[in-house]
Parts: sequence; structure tokens; C-alpha cells
Amino acid sequence: MITLLDEYYKYDLHNTGYVERKASLDEQSVWIQGIAQSGKTALIKNYLLSHKKATYLYLDCSDIRISIDELNNELESFCHEHKIKILALDNYTPALKLFPIEQTILSSQLPNQSDFETLELHLLDYEEFLSFESKYYDSTALNHFFQLGGFPKMHKLHQEERVLYLQKILSSTLGDIEFSLLTQASKMITQKVSAFTLYERLKTERKISKDKLYIHLQQLYDKHYLYGCEKLGHPNAPKKLYVCDIAIKHALTLQKHFGKIFENLIFLELMKHNIESYYDEGIDFYLPQRHQIIIASAFANEHALFKKVEALEGFIITHQIRDVIVVTMNLENTLSHPIAAIEMVPFSQWALGEDDE
Repeated sequence: MITLLDEYYKYDLHNTGYVERKASLDEQSVWIQGIAQSGKTALIKNYLLSHKKATYLYLDCSDIRISIDELNNELESFCHEHKIKILALDNYTPALKLFPIEQTILSSQLPNQSDFETLELHLLDYEEFLSFESKYYDSTALNHFFQLGGFPKMHKLHQEERVLYLQKILSSTLGDIEFSLLTQASKMITQKVSAFTLYERLKTERKISKDKLYIHLQQLYDKHYLYGCEKLGHPNAPKKLYVCDIAIKHALTLQKHFGKIFENLIFLELMKHNIESYYDEGIDFYLPQRHQIIIASAFANEHALFKKVEALEGFIITHQIRDVIVVTMNLENTLSHPIAAIEMVPFSQWALGEDDE
């Protein structure tokens, strides 16, 4: 094991073509959580390369040559002997014992199991996407975002390689049951889905108990491959289901329901900007902190919008809604309505203005 540690210590790290992310590391010890291929390794290496080589040790814990028992016996003394200040354990497993050191950086798909701060690394939002693909700042940028989604590496792959790349990553990273669940969930995005509904779907494909399915489903939520949007005032009601990236739906299903993909994208932008949201009958997203309603309507029809807002009059009055935002593909307009102002905003404009109050 000493030989392997020496090998890692002598490595010259490379991080060619790194594009800055909104997330960054400072001098604090941290647990970086993110799904496979979200950019955790690149983020770590970018930080380490700003320090003197002799002061850090980067170790990929997924290396099959590693013996956990041997590493637990030798890592602390190795770091002490070489005066290492920063220990980065990529793909960390909780079986590895931690010890006092100036800075520890851990990365995992799992939720934080340490005393360190959590840095959640999401896939690219639309603004980050544009920085990865600066040549697409024209009118084709949004269409390209719909095709690629938020996986950073997708920008470097040819079109015919992308689906198989994601299938390979997901099938090798997730267990068999989790992969099957994610495939089923990808067919049901934006729907109100209970765990029992997914159980009913999956049991037609394989023999599985409810308890086992519920455990694996929760793991997908914990790892943030899946998200659920809660119904306002009804925490026990079925949540609306969303996948962490639309490219996963493209890779695992043949369904091409653009409206659902569009709504999933809007949810992801809200989530990545830490904006609290709920759904309600006839309402895609209610943002209580902003007193806003968001309606996902890629190709909005003004007459239909008027009717929809009229049906929401009670909700609008009760919750003192200031704005009804209709996110569209490219339509922009302000509609005068006696109940509430209706703003039609193109997705690209809305997504880039997410932090504006």
C-alpha cells in the first residue's frame, strides 16, 4: 500500500480545459456530494493545482488496488511523514478512517457522513452551460441545452456517443434495482408518483419486495438522481417526480414529450438556485418567498393562459400572488388581466435572471 501511496503522491495532476463552476473550494474541510460525472474530480483537481505539489495527496478511493484495511493502517503515518496539509479522497467510502489534518476534501455520491461542511455539486445550470459552450451564445444555445443537458462531459462527445456514454455510466454506477427504478422514473417525469406506483411498475419486470424497492428508491433521492416537488400544504400527498437531468431521460427512454422535459428543466433551475417551490392543482410551481406562480408552457397560447389564470383566482387572492410567470421557449409579452399580471418570459431570459428578486 505504501507503494501505491507513493505512486499517487508523485502523480502530476492534470485538469486540461477546466471551466470554472459556480461551486468552488476554500480552505475548509468539505464533503462534496454529486452524482457520477457531475464534475467532482475536476473541481478537486482545480483546487489542488493551486497549491504546491508536495503539500497535498490526491487519492481515488475507487482504485481497485486499494485495500481499505491496509490504507487505514498506513495513510495517517504517510501524510505525517510527508508533511501533507491537504488530503483529497475522491470517491470516498465511509470505511476509510479519517484523522486530523489541516484540510480534508471528500467526494461521494452519498449524503454527508462526516462533521465537515457539505458542498452539493449540481449538474450544469443554464448559465454554466453557456460558459462551457461559449460558441452557442446565439439563438441555438437553448436547443443545444435541451439536447445535452447538464453533464459537463457531454460537450466533448460526438452526438452518436452521448446516449451510450450515459447508459454505461449509470449502469456501472448504480445497482441493478436503482438503474431499473431510474429508467421507470424517467418515463414518469412531472407526474404525481408514489413509491407504490413505482413498485407496481417494477414488479412486472422483476421479483422484488415493497420494502426493498422503497430502500433503493430512497437511495436515488438521497443521491439526488431523483427529486420530488411537494404539494402545497400536503406533505404526504404524492410528489411530482423529476430527474436530475433531462439527458438521463433521453438516454433511458424513447419518449419525446417536450412539455414534460421543459417542465423538468424549469424545476431543475429552481432547485439549483435553492428556490423553494411547491405544486398545486393547476399550478406547476408556487414560489412562496416570491409570491409567484410559474407556469411551464413552451408554446403559450394567450387565450388559454387567460382561462388558466381565471381558474386560479382563489389561489391568487389567498396567497397574495404578485406575479404569474409563464416560462416559454421564445415568446415574450405582458398580458393585462384583472386578477394578476401575466408575464411571458423566454426560458433563456428567465433562467439567467433566476437570482433576481
